[in-house]
Amino acid sequence: METQQIKAERIFQHHLEALRNNDLGELMKDYTEQSEVWTPDGEIVGLDAIAAFFSYAFTLLPKGSTTLEIKKLTAKEDKVFIIWTADSPLVAVPFATDCFEIRRGMIVWQSTAFVMEQK
Repeated sequence: METQQIKAERIFQHHLEALRNNDLGELMKDYTEQSEVWTPDGEIVGLDAIAAFFSYAFTLLPKGSTTLEIKKLTAKEDKVFIIWTADSPLVAVPFATDCFEIRRGMIVWQSTAFVMEQK
């Protein structure tokens, strides 16, 4: 039987693979209409708003020319915490952190904060 922690880690790995592949369709399978992504600029709620957020992120971190590295991953029960970095032809992200709350196989809440430097 899959524990909640293993399930949360599996959902996060799916999210990460879709992010690295710039695959919006796959990425959005992890969210619901009630999902929220909290950023320093405010809350992003619902599938359309979350899809717009990631669509823009994909323009800055294009597939094939972006290096994304997970520096730390901690998972406990239904929560995942990561620290990551990224580098693309357009931007450098020397520090970023995200937290996820995953319930019933879906990301219901995510927070993100990052330092982004234009090139």
